[in-house]
Amino acid sequence: MKGLRLLTLALSVFALSAVLSPRAEAQSKCTGKFVNPITDVCWSCLFPLSVGGLKIWPSNRPDTDNPSLPVCACGSPVPRIGISAGFWEPVRLADVSTKPWCFVNLGGTKISPGFDIGQGNLSGPSQKGGNGQNTSKWHVHWYVYPLLYWMEILADFACFEQSSFDIAYMTEVDPLWQDDSLTALINPEAVLFSSPIAQAACAGDCIAATAKLPLDATFWCAGCQGPMYPVNGNIAASIGHVQASRLALARFAFKIHREGLAWGTMGSKGLCNKYPMPVLRKQQYRVQMTNPIPTVSGKYACSPLGASTMPPQAGRAFPVKGEDMGYLVWRKRNCCVL
Repeated sequence: MKGLRLLTLALSVFALSAVLSPRAEAQSKCTGKFVNPITDVCWSCLFPLSVGGLKIWPSNRPDTDNPSLPVCACGSPVPRIGISAGFWEPVRLADVSTKPWCFVNLGGTKISPGFDIGQGNLSGPSQKGGNGQNTSKWHVHWYVYPLLYWMEILADFACFEQSSFDIAYMTEVDPLWQDDSLTALINPEAVLFSSPIAQAACAGDCIAATAKLPLDATFWCAGCQGPMYPVNGNIAASIGHVQASRLALARFAFKIHREGLAWGTMGSKGLCNKYPMPVLRKQQYRVQMTNPIPTVSGKYACSPLGASTMPPQAGRAFPVKGEDMGYLVWRKRNCCVL
């Protein structure tokens, strides 16, 4: 009888593992696809184009303030005269996933580094103090992706970022991205903006970002997505995959600006060269979804950081195969065309 009970227990364990393993595999499987530069890119997000303060190719999308004069000068000791141009350029690609080492925009490839780093229980509901609270943790991969330069939209146009495709950053190897205490090393001011009054200002940032452009003055807010602090992938109030992933992406942009890895390109200061921007100006960026379902048309296809995700992204995240997010990042560029 004892041998029979052991056999029954072994068969039960085997059957249970057979039932649960497909689900576990589905939850850990990385999904995505390569970005098609023709069909998966919102090419109307290039606009508006401006010369000085004049929009020569208008758009229904909001634009940042441009230098008022159409003429500019760069260089020393003898400056060269040029034309002040303003445009939006697709320059970066980003994977945002709860699964470590999941390269969404590279066909949904999951790479095992061979050592235990960036792993752990990264998403799902948790219980704190007896209250149910949805929390999630996201990783970001940041690609150099100067699409206009590759496609030679304008030959020999020096204002385009001229570089090759590269994986520039992976948060799995960054301890500051995974620990709230270590994150404070690069943003010690976070404690100043944890009060209810400071957080209440984020409602205004949400409205402004959805209607037109986010408020750069409220740099501690990521608009409708939530607070910018802590500047890492730990999302304390995860409402949905689109909201949480966009908040993680906004925080990552803030982080690399604080670390001096990303610079300013907008406004009169950016006409001749990029300039340090240790505090992110949210108006400099637009974000377009590329995975799981690209947003390629409409006013909200490439919305500013902090804009509401209700109009453009409703229904674009779905269970299992639609939980890994990919984004194309557009950056405002003011440049003196010599």
